Amino acid sequence: MYDLLIKNGRIIDGTGSPWYYGDIGITNGKIEAIGLLNANEAKQIIDAGQQVVSPGFIDMHTHSDLVILDEPLIEAKVRQGITTDLLGQDGIGAAPLPSEYISTWQKNLAGLNGTPLIEWDWETVGDYMRKIRHNQPSYNLAVLAPHGNIRMEVMGLANRPATDDEISKMQDVLRRSLDEGAVGLSTGLIYLPCCFAEMKELEALCMVLAEYGAPLVIHQRSEGDEILESMDELIAMMKKCGAHLHFSHLKVCGKDNWSKTEQVLQKIDEARLDGLEVTFDQYPYIAGSTMLSAILPPWAHDGGTDEMLNRLENEQMREKMMAEMETAFAGWDSISKWAGWDGIMITSVASEKKKYCVGKTIKEIAVQEGKKEADVALDLILHEKNSVGMVDFVMEEASVKRILAHPAGTVGSDGLLGGEPHPRAYGTFPRILGKYVREEKVTSLEEMIRRMTSQPARIIGLQDRGIIREGLAADIVIFHPDTIIDQATYENPRQFNMGISAVIVNGQMVIEGENAYRKPSGKVFTREYAVKKRG
Repeated sequence: MYDLLIKNGRIIDGTGSPWYYGDIGITNGKIEAIGLLNANEAKQIIDAGQQVVSPGFIDMHTHSDLVILDEPLIEAKVRQGITTDLLGQDGIGAAPLPSEYISTWQKNLAGLNGTPLIEWDWETVGDYMRKIRHNQPSYNLAVLAPHGNIRMEVMGLANRPATDDEISKMQDVLRRSLDEGAVGLSTGLIYLPCCFAEMKELEALCMVLAEYGAPLVIHQRSEGDEILESMDELIAMMKKCGAHLHFSHLKVCGKDNWSKTEQVLQKIDEARLDGLEVTFDQYPYIAGSTMLSAILPPWAHDGGTDEMLNRLENEQMREKMMAEMETAFAGWDSISKWAGWDGIMITSVASEKKKYCVGKTIKEIAVQEGKKEADVALDLILHEKNSVGMVDFVMEEASVKRILAHPAGTVGSDGLLGGEPHPRAYGTFPRILGKYVREEKVTSLEEMIRRMTSQPARIIGLQDRGIIREGLAADIVIFHPDTIIDQATYENPRQFNMGISAVIVNGQMVIEGENAYRKPSGKVFTREYAVKKRG
């Protein structure tokens, strides 16, 4: 007898194939049968009523690393149909984390991953994964090994090139992290301390990825002024390494750069024709979101958050920062230059005193306080000890749609969950299916479901996910294709979507209509590697 039977579904199986009518029988968390099945042989029945039944969505870029330790069921994620989150992004995740760096690392992550009241009692990736399992999450998690954490374990947060010996030790830490279950390596070349690394260091780490058949997931050093040059150097490096290159939140930033979109996609196509696997993830909005301190030039972060805050109190250094933020320089993009102060909106702060800034642009706050915009931004970072989030409007709709149409893409919400978040934290997947698939017909429903399910599962090595097929795990979303749409806005971002009627994780109902159930249904994945073993 089936534990759960889904009747009368319009099944989109995740492969890109056309939909078909059928029933799905689920037993012990797996899909036991697909076809015309007997309702008398089930303990529980869901009548899908010809709604779409698809594999659960895989969010390829998330910042739930700390929140998941405080909230085992993150409704903002699961109500989008997300059944798996990929943690450890941008090279600055939760683990590895040597105990002597906990305090400074908490401050470094505050504007990105929030400040939930959790116990920071892990050191390695394996420790961290065990802590998530102990917390019994209601949906699935996979973890990347962050480059910045690895660098910090070996050589701290100093702004200098790594020695050959230190690079070798980083390779060993990466191997340990992959052996413990990490599904790849992430880096963020605008973030401390990844921004201090030379290409030699990154190349050595990618050689390890090639050993394991694991991807490099990268926030590249430029997403605007030098995006083409940035892509060229990465593609050349990965051709030498032979590893999989995956671009995080692919986009083209800054009005002067929007015309480069076709060239960006052409570089991906050419690299793939040359035999290099290149993929990417994307969120469907014209604004990005990150910590406010990302507006500062890289040298300002040397030594960690405390040193950065000290520099903000030095008048001469402040003047240098503000000058460079206004003009940018070779090798570094200035977000404030791209967006303008009227295009940067504060989404979260730590103190009650500065709560009035949330939801306002830097320009609006400057008018209110009678100060220069740059001073407002720097003072806010200083006052809040780096615990400030922002939304930055740096993209155009035509570029977003063109990237969204490319078949090598996947979907990543990049959702920051603190304060008044970017609407992508609540609306990414329904927005794509409603606005861009149904209304604007950027691509077909079957193709987009493939890019939300089987394609990301393949990239991160989840062999039993992403496809509706007998014997595979029962991560399933049921939604109405005619009504699914996001509701979250920049003004009111904490709104759930419309059109998703059920979300099933490992055979257990987590979302059922308006109801959300906290169940220990999630798994923390470890990737099984076909490793070219050392020695």
